[in-house]
Amino acid sequence: MPQRPYIFTKCERVWNERGELSGSLKAESLRRECEASLRRLKVDVIDLYQIHWPQPDEDIEEGWTTLAKLKEEGKVRYIGVSNFNVSQMKRAQAIAPITSLQPNYSILAREVEKEILPYCAEQHIGVIVYAPMKSGLLSGAMTRERAAALPDSDWRRRDPDFQDPRLSRHLQLVDLLRSIGKRHGRTPGEVAIAWTLRNPAVTGAIVGLRRPEQVSGIIGAGEFRLSSEEIGEIDSFLNSAAATPA
Repeated sequence: MPQRPYIFTKCERVWNERGELSGSLKAESLRRECEASLRRLKVDVIDLYQIHWPQPDEDIEEGWTTLAKLKEEGKVRYIGVSNFNVSQMKRAQAIAPITSLQPNYSILAREVEKEILPYCAEQHIGVIVYAPMKSGLLSGAMTRERAAALPDSDWRRRDPDFQDPRLSRHLQLVDLLRSIGKRHGRTPGEVAIAWTLRNPAVTGAIVGLRRPEQVSGIIGAGEFRLSSEEIGEIDSFLNSAAATPA
């Protein structure tokens, strides 16, 4: 009998009647979100329930206490956090253990390497990174023309990483990832994902897809591992890029 997929979802982001998005960690709101997710997903229990953002910060304790109670009640199996820093994780851990953290992590977003990933490794907190291909920038499909043609509704159009001078440097990085990938029959995106998985603190990586055919360009990352020499190539490029004036 095939194993069913695990169901991971989040709480804390809420919309008002005008369609405006905000954060709530109040117990009543989180319980309402959980019940709504159970109904929509047509399940009796959520495998991993996560706080999306630690906002508002002053309500972290109330929010995490609520998730711990939902776990005790059997509505969720495990509870995790997303986008928390070390201090915020410590506050949550004083109430109940954290199963996992979901941080932003990629070759171009390495801030979590300094404190957050080492802390998670020390505390045996699983790490499920998001945006390992930097929102498509490292997939191999992004070009200067495509970036310029992004619609106004796409937040990437206003992101400096998708504009020069950063964009030109990032596309040079993609060329390096493509070169490394060709040695193994892998795409630049698979190399970018594998780069995040090289870190022993990282448990897994979340990859977003818009079309079924995109699966073939990323699925191989699950079993592909970069050599120490290839990791060194990427590090050398990053160090060189950092030393080059904009």
